[in-house]
Amino acid sequence: MLVTMKQLLEVAKENQFAVGAFNVADSSFLRAVVEEAENAESPAIIAIHPSELEFLTDEFFSYVKHRVYESPVPFVIHLDHGGSIEEILRAIRCGFTSVMIDGSLLPYEENVALTKKATEIAHAVGVSIEGELGTIGSTGNSVEGGVTQVTYTNPAEAKDFIERTGVDTLAVAIGTAHGIYPKHIKPELQMDLLAEINQLVSIPLVLHGGSSNPDSEVAQSVKLGVSKINISSDMKHAYFKKAREILSTTEYWDPNVIYPECILEARKVINQKMHLFNSVGKAKLYEKASRKQEEQVPVGGMY
Repeated sequence: MLVTMKQLLEVAKENQFAVGAFNVADSSFLRAVVEEAENAESPAIIAIHPSELEFLTDEFFSYVKHRVYESPVPFVIHLDHGGSIEEILRAIRCGFTSVMIDGSLLPYEENVALTKKATEIAHAVGVSIEGELGTIGSTGNSVEGGVTQVTYTNPAEAKDFIERTGVDTLAVAIGTAHGIYPKHIKPELQMDLLAEINQLVSIPLVLHGGSSNPDSEVAQSVKLGVSKINISSDMKHAYFKKAREILSTTEYWDPNVIYPECILEARKVINQKMHLFNSVGKAKLYEKASRKQEEQVPVGGMY
């Protein structure tokens, strides 16, 4: 089933689990995410970065929407790190049910203004929206970028930002970075900061740069209000490690021979993350939520 981010994360927050947002770069990664979500009976978010959308082209999403709409598992199609109103509009036209506007590198008031405008556009057509406050670091090996020095999210600003923009979810900066951390860098998330933000706001929080962080800290973040965790590099690293192994030891050139094993390796990572986020088996909660919502609608139509 295809749902909005607000619908997806309301259930996750209420039941204290997080949903993985997996960056899908082509049809093989789409298969990995959807098939593992169905296997694990876990909700999942299909995240698309603007550079991935440019590569895939708009037409690809007719296939994506059909595939997840027919599934018994709840999915969201989400634009990751949209940088402009134009990118937001493109994703909405493609049928995305959630978009992110990332004004985190702008001065605070400009970020508020841009996010508020994007929120008004998204909400007008029933699409959920995510904002970002603070900056995510960069390990130098991800197309999603990031900054050299992280600007941590200010809890008081987070509360003000949500009230003034009306976003459905908020990506917070607590020390994560996009990409795989080099061996000499040990990530340490600021859990006290996350707890303080969670006490001040009521909407679901988002953790970007979820790959390569200690499992114990990721699991703890879920208990402290994080309902969506972005995963890209861990999954892609496993996929292309297997692809390099196959291509370096064989003379295969047929995609249907090379890619199945790569998809399985990506699925192993996805499955491990779903267990870590405690989302395995939670798809059934959405059936209950859907029935409850239907029961609240009076005979003759909507309220």
